Amino acid sequence: MKKILFLFGTRPEAIKMIPLIKECEKHPHLWELRVCVTGQHKEMLDQVLTFFEVKPHENLALMKPNQTLFDITADGLVKMAALLEKEQPDLVMIHGDTTSAFTGALAAFYKKIKIAHIEAGLRSGNKYSTFPEEVNRKMAGIIADFHFAPTSNARNNLLKEHITEHVYVTGNTVIDAVLLTLEQMKGKDQYSAFFNFLDLRKKIILITGHRRESFGKPLEEMCMAVKTLAEKYASSVEIVYPVHLNPQVQEPVRRILENHENIHLIAPLEYPYLLWLMQHCYLVLTDSGGLQEEGPALKKPVLVMRDVTERTEGIAAGTATLVGTSREKIEQAVSTLLEDDIVYQQMVNAINPYGNGTSARQIMEILSEIV
Repeated sequence: MKKILFLFGTRPEAIKMIPLIKECEKHPHLWELRVCVTGQHKEMLDQVLTFFEVKPHENLALMKPNQTLFDITADGLVKMAALLEKEQPDLVMIHGDTTSAFTGALAAFYKKIKIAHIEAGLRSGNKYSTFPEEVNRKMAGIIADFHFAPTSNARNNLLKEHITEHVYVTGNTVIDAVLLTLEQMKGKDQYSAFFNFLDLRKKIILITGHRRESFGKPLEEMCMAVKTLAEKYASSVEIVYPVHLNPQVQEPVRRILENHENIHLIAPLEYPYLLWLMQHCYLVLTDSGGLQEEGPALKKPVLVMRDVTERTEGIAAGTATLVGTSREKIEQAVSTLLEDDIVYQQMVNAINPYGNGTSARQIMEILSEIV
């Protein structure tokens, strides 16, 4: 039996790691399972863990007021050193491009412990977009021993960087998470009851905008576009925006978008409620990464309010469109999907490049053979 330590800190990491944890639990004769959270997204993380009935064995409790990347990196590295000394795992599992992933990889490397990197090989080509994620995932890739790329394009990115050993294309575990969540939501009516303020006969637009590089003028441009669209399609469209709690998001969003009858500014949603809303929306307008993968799994067009994306497969497949952050481009892109059914159906029927929901099983089977 080998001891495997899952290490993550944010809600998106948890969502994509939980299918792997569930798969690992099916094989107690192979794996001694340990779960550690860094505590960066405390409330949002707890919601996901509770829903999926995952109880961490350790919590590094890194969250503190006004913390910086320096704080998270330094504090995380010190606490992870103590954690690894205590647990002595055979394998550390990290995910994606967070500071938790990078520091987890570095700590495991210092302890000469094998590292598996889930969602490896994503690249935007610009180290400041997304920031600090682009550099985090590259450094994690250099350190990791096993690389689980979601797509062939991600694998090719690794090969270009001369990372050639133990690289596997497995799809993205977020598709597993979507299917697992939808199964658990069946027969429960609290989700539709929660959204009783929406008129589902209208076209619902789901918006998320919260990335660090969007702060300031880009986020204001996004909000001005949303305001114009809400006025232009006042009789046929409702807009739902779960607003991130960060003050740099709250201030411009509420200043520009409050007090519009068909714009609903709501608190951040628990994961199943977000999926319910995504199921029932007409399109997704976002600057986030995960929704670029989840939207296509639910047959929803995704308009990405960024200048570059590390998820280029969706753009190439036609499930997502990169619209930038200018007010005019956002307005034009949304208007096209609302008015041109041919363009809309092309995006809806494009093939999702991120897998079919078997990624967690594939990854654990590979690790069972090689570790």
